[in-house]
Amino acid sequence: MKRITGLRTWVAAAMLVAPLALTAQNADLQKVLGDMDSASARFQSASADFAWDQYTAVVQSHDTQKGNIAFRRVGKTTEMIANVKTDEGQPSPKDVLYKGGELDFYEPNLKRETILNAGTNYEKYLTLGFGGSGKDLSANWDIDYQGKETIDGVETAKLDLKPKQPSDQFSHITVWIDPKRSISLKQQIFQASGDSRTAMYTNVKLNSVPESAFTLQLAPGTQKVRK
Repeated sequence: MKRITGLRTWVAAAMLVAPLALTAQNADLQKVLGDMDSASARFQSASADFAWDQYTAVVQSHDTQKGNIAFRRVGKTTEMIANVKTDEGQPSPKDVLYKGGELDFYEPNLKRETILNAGTNYEKYLTLGFGGSGKDLSANWDIDYQGKETIDGVETAKLDLKPKQPSDQFSHITVWIDPKRSISLKQQIFQASGDSRTAMYTNVKLNSVPESAFTLQLAPGTQKVRK
């Protein structure tokens, strides 16, 4: 009888603690989103060094790319330019520009520029890590707050995101965000196939990127291909 009474007490206590834990977790998430809103209002531009690691599950291989990246806000839109300096440890220069709903891939070694229509929905992925507001984040994603982690001496909030509109490109995304700057220091994109992409961002600088940086410097004779 005592064992039954003790079990009932334990169950009752667990039922009480669980809602309290969820309430605390929700309060922490709301604090993160509020800090992101404040930081987003001050955001103009950002630059960073990156390391991207694409993992392909079926062959258990990693493809790494390194370079630098920059973002800037133009009205209600975001522009991005990335310069890939190395591919799998080898020099492989390539520029990627997102501007006006288009993605431009410039390969200077081949003197080729490929332009794709990405659409404005692409921006919600860009602003996941650079200048996005907490309000926009909660509007586009179901958010699971997974606590705090320190990356390169910076305390970040670990958030697991599932798109409110299902995507066939990925199942969920985990981001480690410095909410005081609305900057992501790490991202992981997971696909249903088991493939994943991990991005690390370092040497982040805010509000110092010139407008001129968001233009591709094409060599004479570059072939333009639009798809």
